[in-house]
Amino acid sequence: MNVNFAVNSRLATGGVGAGRSDSYISYLPAAHSFEQALIGNAVQYGVKIGFFGGDVLKLKEDCAILQPTLFPSVPRLYNRIYGTLTDKFGDATGCKKKLVDSAVSTKLANYENGKGVTHCFYDKLVFSKVKSILGGKIRVMLTGSAPIDGKVLKFLKICFCAPIVEGYGMTETCAGSLTTYPGDPEIGHVGGPL
Repeated sequence: MNVNFAVNSRLATGGVGAGRSDSYISYLPAAHSFEQALIGNAVQYGVKIGFFGGDVLKLKEDCAILQPTLFPSVPRLYNRIYGTLTDKFGDATGCKKKLVDSAVSTKLANYENGKGVTHCFYDKLVFSKVKSILGGKIRVMLTGSAPIDGKVLKFLKICFCAPIVEGYGMTETCAGSLTTYPGDPEIGHVGGPL
């Protein structure tokens, strides 16, 4: 199986639908099949690739410059982001705490009732600052290479106001063999076969 076939199968089965108006930040190891599939998608469909400055600890600064629309990552980094956000939200006091708690609970309830990951009021008031962590223009997030906790997935979806496409695959199958659809609200599976 070659990368070209893998790229076409992902997009033909209801994947992300990336194109020339999109960009992503390349910071995963180039030898990793996930990154190779991302580069293959980018080259074939005209997605702009921004390469990080070499220091993962400065990824936030690199994202501020590139303002990616697609953000691929692995559960380890998503867990760190989750920890940072929950700590920051937990440190809020007074009216700010009530606002943050209401925003999170309302958006989680909406998400679990199939109403999506956006909210006209809370996204502007609370979550725009969260979205700015990754440049402010994230449209879709991707995760692979290991399982991720469903609680983390739900929380990050509502905080970044974007779907997270989860996939599973192996190097021998050019990365993703199974992926979820961007709008799938169900957690705990890696989607259908490509």
